Amino acid sequence: MKIILIRHGESEGNVRHEINDDPGRIVNLTARGRLQAEAAKERLRDMSFTHAYASQFPRAQQTAAILLQQRNIEICIDARLNERLSGMDGRHVDDFNDLVRADYLRTKPPQGESFLEQMERLRGFLDEIAARHPDGVVMAVSHENPIVAALCLTSAYPAQTALRSVTNCEWIELVRPVTCTPGA
Repeated sequence: MKIILIRHGESEGNVRHEINDDPGRIVNLTARGRLQAEAAKERLRDMSFTHAYASQFPRAQQTAAILLQQRNIEICIDARLNERLSGMDGRHVDDFNDLVRADYLRTKPPQGESFLEQMERLRGFLDEIAARHPDGVVMAVSHENPIVAALCLTSAYPAQTALRSVTNCEWIELVRPVTCTPGA
């Protein structure tokens, strides 16, 4: 199984540097984010996706819809692709970064999850998708933190890998069991 994990296009929250970890609070793509998704669609045009997944967040679903234009593939929504739960929805991202800086992998916000917990959530998603679509080429539109968590599952140095960034509409390719190829 091959899975292409794609970060959503630029969102209104990205522009405001605002945390949005509540899928019930609508944060859409910006015009720039839609253009980023269009450009990614062009770069991925030769990829023969067999299945598609997106997180519960509108910005991920909007990106997935753009990427799948003119393809007859249904988008399945899966909460395991959601943003890292911080319990800090609506606050500036610096508030979260200041909280977890000392131990990014293990710090668990009072109403959130640790990065290690997020990694396990992604492991569950990847394992299930690999079992469900063993010969598939799966597109999954998610967020920076979950994509980095998936990368950490393939890394010998997860503490360093956890500090990696993923730009809007950048993707990584994972081939199960454990190889990774960055893309953009």
